[in-house]
Amino acid sequence: MYFTALLARTDDGWEASDTELDDVESLDELAELARASAPDDETVLVCIEQEGAWFGLVRVDGEDDPRVFVSDAARAMRSAYGEILLTDELLGREPDDQDVLDQLVDLDGTEDGAVDEDEGDDEPAGPDAVPRGPLGDADILADLGIEAGTVLKLAPDDALSEIADALGCADVLEAVR
Repeated sequence: MYFTALLARTDDGWEASDTELDDVESLDELAELARASAPDDETVLVCIEQEGAWFGLVRVDGEDDPRVFVSDAARAMRSAYGEILLTDELLGREPDDQDVLDQLVDLDGTEDGAVDEDEGDDEPAGPDAVPRGPLGDADILADLGIEAGTVLKLAPDDALSEIADALGCADVLEAVR
């Protein structure tokens, strides 16, 4: 089960709206969706949470390139929404290496973030493996008062609530949950 929301900073504070990402196929499309929700090129946070498995944040500031943080890249890669966030650039790969993507997306029932029982806790192998654990810009919220160390320690279960609480917009986020 996924929860997705947009948090847009306005002159009056933060506004939240739930959003569907079913028609979004790329990070660029997600950034455009975020920009469309913000007045005057303000900051927008796209929040994605998969029930206890992982969470992701995309920060869009006007026309700047989106900034991405994913709490567990390996779990997110097994998710349709995670694939949107885990771009070749973020993973440090050459673009359009479709063979690598095909190897990473295993449609054995673990694509929704569940860990394959045969997988155990071993680290991924090979030069193209997606790392377990956090990936991306942990400083994504630093100028908003949430340091990288705090972002890295957030548990997927309550990360978005803790972030919203720190930003002073827990009520608006919970209203769309």
